Amino acid sequence: MESRSDELYHVLCEKGYPDDFCKEIAYRQMNTDYTATRMLGYLYRVSNPRPEDVVDEMLAILIDREAIIKKKELEHAQATINHVYREGL
Repeated sequence: MESRSDELYHVLCEKGYPDDFCKEIAYRQMNTDYTATRMLGYLYRVSNPRPEDVVDEMLAILIDREAIIKKKELEHAQATINHVYREGL
């Protein structure tokens, strides 16, 4: 079964981007299902983005992912603090 990163790699190659560019995005930067799926959505919506536009979208997706991770970490920390306040140490 093909991974989302593999699918992303093939879509990028089909759009005519250089192989090194495709590998960097698909396997080094967008290497989770979440990020690869988001990038695939972009590539299916936009017919022929310039390489610069693909990189801009990649950076936006990675920044968004980092914000989600930070939010989850903060929510967990707050839940732990609330538990300590309720139950004590």
